[in-house]
Amino acid sequence: MYSGVKALAAALVAIYALASGGAYGWERDKTYKITILHTNDHHGHFWRSERGEYGLAAQKTLVDRVRNEVAAQGGSVLLLSGGDINTGVPESDLLDAEPDFRGMNLIGYNAMAVGNHEFDNPLSVLRQQEKLAKFPFLSANIYHKSTGERLFKPWALFKPQGIKVAVIGLTTDDTAKIGNPEYFTDIEFRKPADEAKLVIQELQQTEKPDVIIAVTHMGHYDNGDHGSNAPGDVELARSLPKGALTMIVGGHSQNPVCMAKNNHKMQDYIPGTPCTPDVQNGTWIVQAHEWGKYVGRADFEFRNGVMTLKRYRLLPVNLKKALKWDNGKSEWVLYMPAIPENQQMLAMLSPFQKKGRARVMVKIGSVNQRLEGDRNKVRFEQTNMARLILNALMARSKADVAAMSGGGIRASIEPGDITYKDVLQVQPFGNTLAYIDFTGKALQAYLTAVAQKKPDSGAYPQFANVSFVAKGGKLSALRIKGEPVDPTKIYRLATLSFNAAGGDGWPKIDEHAGYVNTGFIDAEVLKEYIQKNSPIDAATLAPKGEVNLK
Repeated sequence: MYSGVKALAAALVAIYALASGGAYGWERDKTYKITILHTNDHHGHFWRSERGEYGLAAQKTLVDRVRNEVAAQGGSVLLLSGGDINTGVPESDLLDAEPDFRGMNLIGYNAMAVGNHEFDNPLSVLRQQEKLAKFPFLSANIYHKSTGERLFKPWALFKPQGIKVAVIGLTTDDTAKIGNPEYFTDIEFRKPADEAKLVIQELQQTEKPDVIIAVTHMGHYDNGDHGSNAPGDVELARSLPKGALTMIVGGHSQNPVCMAKNNHKMQDYIPGTPCTPDVQNGTWIVQAHEWGKYVGRADFEFRNGVMTLKRYRLLPVNLKKALKWDNGKSEWVLYMPAIPENQQMLAMLSPFQKKGRARVMVKIGSVNQRLEGDRNKVRFEQTNMARLILNALMARSKADVAAMSGGGIRASIEPGDITYKDVLQVQPFGNTLAYIDFTGKALQAYLTAVAQKKPDSGAYPQFANVSFVAKGGKLSALRIKGEPVDPTKIYRLATLSFNAAGGDGWPKIDEHAGYVNTGFIDAEVLKEYIQKNSPIDAATLAPKGEVNLK
């Protein structure tokens, strides 16, 4: 390993020595301007939000402005996506993200990392999306098991102003764990850092690029502390020779990567304020939160083979904040001046929005308080939204207890009317209701394993009709529906097919005797339960400390 690193470092030095000698398409002692724009974790948000925030129409106006500005200074722009175009907005999900990819084509994306949510659909759907896109899907570490060949292009080469810029794609190897296992029978996710070393060496031998950038879907974790998640961008940068990558354009953890101090991100970044990206081992690391809320802008200067970051910003796309007035009323106001929507984009996307909206904007019930499904809650603590979902699973399957991973909950529901769209946003993956009949002893063993899943990951478990204390890898005071568990009694556990198949690293139970996959789609089960039980009283769903995960 050490000798390989030395060889890689030596090759880098050789490349830059050649470059400084004028072997490539740029002039010695001339300064070139290259701007890298980036987004990530789009998750179906092709249309503006209900408050008029983000959306591809405003994003196009913003990107066009930057391109024109940079071009006027004689520079070039590359636009990259950190992946996860799929899953999150029903109008997009029901159309297999066609409006999103068409919109990205119109904006002019240059390349995209393959995200884990690109595998929420069968590979045939992903291949159709790949054909639709006018930019390459990149991932160096995803392979066919049967052939040993990569599924996607590992890298793409661009030549702004004669400067060779190689862009490598990498995907979190957690995908096999957090994706739908039935889609991965012939797919292997190798370690991104290992593949990055191989691809960099290959590029140096064949293309001899001036600049190497990685566009990744791996996550940014402060100081490399990734917990139960797979290693992310910080660990990637540290695993390579210093400066082997000029920049990592990331995604997956859905953060604005703006550093408060060394190895610590700002916890509450305010749109429009300065943003200092992370830098690890000579590599800049950036990420632009999620949903197209920002376009990240990195302005570089290239001179004599060296890329220097001159300025970095996160450009908010019509983001707003709530202001409360003395009379008790509140108003949503823009952080920055409004960005008008591009009319060509609106004309192209409007038919998709109308088609999708007609299918989902149907009232199915109501709730009196907020149902909490936000990412920063369902991956850290028990929530009332999880209880509602699990109650629906138990009602349909006549189960005694239910469990699911918090990462399967993707949105909250505000007080008032509940629409079919709300339900599809909460559960967009199309998993099915499954159940298994366990003895009390087997159920305790299962719950013990599940309870070990750590907070701040999609695997963090949500429970209903059960109470216990988990400590030191053991479960104590286990009760089902308020009664002590009987080791010999048969209990029915309801869950989702995703978790039953080992998704999120949960125990695999789909081949056990007594397992049943009902085939009922999770969102349809929740929809029916809300219809039958509305108005929903959120107070009855509030966790009361029954589950103690220490």
